[in-house]
Amino acid sequence: MDENNRTDKELLKKGLQQLGITILLMFAGPSLFRIAMLNQEKNLYIPILIVSILIILLAIVMFFIALRTIVNSFFDKS
Repeated sequence: MDENNRTDKELLKKGLQQLGITILLMFAGPSLFRIAMLNQEKNLYIPILIVSILIILLAIVMFFIALRTIVNSFFDKS
């Protein structure tokens, strides 16, 4: 096997760590959103709703960043 065709293991490890964080955010965001929807009469409804939406958006962005990092570890020739 040619040396240029090898997987960058450090970059792959970083991508998998990012993916792990993304999975946690994918569960935390909707859970927090559900809690906010069940407690609409409480004072903290709006702040919890905003935080949950931000976590959901962060999970989406982090997923694409992690996926790009993992793909770069396989195919990047630098």
